[in-house]
Amino acid sequence: MAEKVNATRDLCFADAHLRAELVENIDGYEAEGIVVNLSPEVIFVEGDVDTPIQPWRSTELRKKRIRKADRVAVLKVEELENLGGVMLRGWDWFGDIYDGFPRETPLYMSSIDTVGKVLEDPMVFTREKSVAKDLKEFDIKLKCWWSPNETDCFIHNEHPFLEVHTQIHGIGRMQKFRERDPSTVYEDVRMAPGFTHEPFCVVTGPNQWTYPWHRYYTDLESIWLAVELHPN
Repeated sequence: MAEKVNATRDLCFADAHLRAELVENIDGYEAEGIVVNLSPEVIFVEGDVDTPIQPWRSTELRKKRIRKADRVAVLKVEELENLGGVMLRGWDWFGDIYDGFPRETPLYMSSIDTVGKVLEDPMVFTREKSVAKDLKEFDIKLKCWWSPNETDCFIHNEHPFLEVHTQIHGIGRMQKFRERDPSTVYEDVRMAPGFTHEPFCVVTGPNQWTYPWHRYYTDLESIWLAVELHPN
């Protein structure tokens, strides 16, 4: 049986405040919101000049059609009033998941949605190569984060997966550090709605990647999406 065209379902963290959908087997799908390309292939948005969305990157569309794609996520904040009440809508305070997280830090994480599998060359994902030669299978996992303005969302460098982040609401920054010390910051990657940053890690072995010390920092109340590739 042929796969359903433009098959759509809610992501597990969707609610009345945040519309969040997964769309698969796309052929002429009209999108409204921030569109994240969840595939290793370039996809195109129709227009007088078609607009590419690069693999694992994003843009914000206003009722424009995606020509063809394997899989995208579409997210849009629909209700601003009481948006920050995520802890009452099933999101977890990060300190309940990560021991030693500062009690005074208001960082909350949604549930995680595993949206499918993909074959990807890790070194193409990290931009260390341009041609895929060593494809590995990964599970694609999505989750959202929320914090109010001026929040330190924790300096770290440990990840057993590949990741990028897409800004959904508010303004923030991804920062890199020489040490686990805020005074050693050496790069700010500014995050505005619809933007996905470049990967921070490099490949250092089979299913091994090295990240610099890094963190997300909110300038204004923010929701951002984590796109994670977990090796099988």
